[in-house]
This record gives sequence, structure tokens and C-alpha cells, in this order.
Amino acid sequence: MSPFGFSTTSEEIVKAFADKIKGRTFLITGTTAKGLGAQCAIALARESPAHLILVSRNKAKVDPVLEEIARINPNVKTTFVTCELTDFDSVRAAAEKINNDPSIPKIDVVINNAGIMNVKTYTLDKQGIELTFSADHVGHFLLTNLIMNKIIAAGPGARIVNVTSRGYGISPFRGDDYNFSDGKAYDGWSAYGQAKTANILYSLELSRRLANKGVKSYAPHPGSIYTTNLANHLDQDDFAEIAEIAKRNTGKHWDGEATLKRKDVSQGAAPLLAAALDPDFEDRPGSYIEDCQIVTPYEYARDPEAARKLWEISEKLVGQKFDF
Repeated sequence: MSPFGFSTTSEEIVKAFADKIKGRTFLITGTTAKGLGAQCAIALARESPAHLILVSRNKAKVDPVLEEIARINPNVKTTFVTCELTDFDSVRAAAEKINNDPSIPKIDVVINNAGIMNVKTYTLDKQGIELTFSADHVGHFLLTNLIMNKIIAAGPGARIVNVTSRGYGISPFRGDDYNFSDGKAYDGWSAYGQAKTANILYSLELSRRLANKGVKSYAPHPGSIYTTNLANHLDQDDFAEIAEIAKRNTGKHWDGEATLKRKDVSQGAAPLLAAALDPDFEDRPGSYIEDCQIVTPYEYARDPEAARKLWEISEKLVGQKFDF
């Protein structure tokens, strides 16, 4: 069992697994300054990766992160890639830039960190997909699968980390109605729960499909962090709604007390980095991780049939099949 836990910091993780970082290439989405993706990149820079690829919508908001990486370790190569995950033209352009860059022959680790939470008004993306599902899952599905040859080129030991949340407990993946009956069945928390369940199921299905390539995928929950931009638009009344919605969707009790235990950004990034680096997880691909430990999620988040259905629906939504 991993020795790490709730209070483990990102600095402790990278120090423990420095040999899994040095000389390797990492791609991270959602790298705005002061967020979890930025913290992962800055922590990794301390242990001399060869290349950090930072993927975000707005370069100005990532420039402070690039400057901090250069200050910590000027020998680390950095590449910024513009990408709006809810616009599949933007995702395809980002993937093309990555695939055509000769300085990126392989990608050892992908950390799909970008996301949104509890969009209160039913909103569709450019393609007509509910916005949270698009931003938190479908855009990452498309980007990751488009650059998969670079990940496979890294060989056995490569990992794909899909950042999820304990919020998966709010809702299963709504395979027969992922768009909430054109908004008639919509609420923001159910949309978030569905998307976070999708992150776990995607990790499960990726691990199954890539088993013969030695590429593994994991879905970590960072914890409750209130200093990033994710929850800026929410207040305590919003969070008080979760228990009733979760009960309605899943029939299960929502542990609100667990969400009150807060972490700082460094502690929140630690499970993401553990999922990317910890060799103790090697024999449990597709796992859900909390506090740097593997935890068994609810049945609907580990159902292989639900994972296959999610894959098929995701392919249909992006208009492309992927066979690895």
C-alpha cells in the first residue's frame, strides 16, 4: 500500500518518484496559474523532466506558470498549446500541433485536469453537447485519442490520468440521456456527477484497450480545494443541494462531511501526481484514487459495460472511431 495520504503534498510525491520524472515528457491540461494543473507542472519541474506541454485556453493566464518553471529549472523545455476543449475544431488543431511537433517524439504521461463544475443554466457546446460533459470528458476523450500514437510511443509505463472527483457519487453516466432531455431533466450537480463518473469509466476502458501496449490509466480525486477557479461561482447553499440530488440519482447517501475537509493546492495536486507516477498502482489499471490511495468506487463507476457504452457514445459525439 502507498504510504501517502490526505495531507501528502505534491512536493513530497515528486521527490519520492524523481526517477519517474527525470527525462520524461508530461502533457497537462488546465494549467491556469494557481490551479491544480499549474501546481502539477511546477512540482514536476523540480525533478528535471525533459519536456512539459501545457494545454489551456488562455496563454496569458499560463504565462506566470511558464515563468515559474523557467525560474525553478531553466533546462526544462516547455511548450504551450492553445485548446478550447468544448470546441472540437480547437481540439483537433491542438492535437495536430502536438502530433506535428518534432520536439515531441513521445508523451510519457498525460494529466487531463481541465474541467468545470455545476453550470447552473443548461448550456450546450458548439457541437450541441451539454457543456460540463463536453469540457470534463468528451473534449479530453478526443484530444487524448488523437495524440495516442505519441503516448503509445513512450512504451510500457506510459500513463493517462483523468482527473475525477468524489462528485461522481452524485450521478451515474446517463447513457440513454446524457444531454438531459434537451435540458428538461437538467441540474448542474447531476451534470457534474455524470461527467466525473465518465472520467472514471474512461480510465477503465482506456486501460482495457491499451493493456497490450503497457499504457495504463487512472482517475484521481484531488479533494476539496477552494482556492482554484473551479468553484468561484458557488456558495454554501449550492453545496447543500448535493445530498438530495445524489440520493435521487443514485439512491445512496452523500457524505457531506468528507467534502468539508479542505486541502491546499499542493495537497490537491498530490493524488494527480501519485496517479501519474506511483508504481504501487501498476497492477490496478483503471482505478479510482482518493488521498493517493486506490479506493473502490460505486458499482456504476466500475461497470465495464457502462465503460464500453461511454466509449461508443463518445466516438459518436466526436465523429471518429479509435482502435488501439
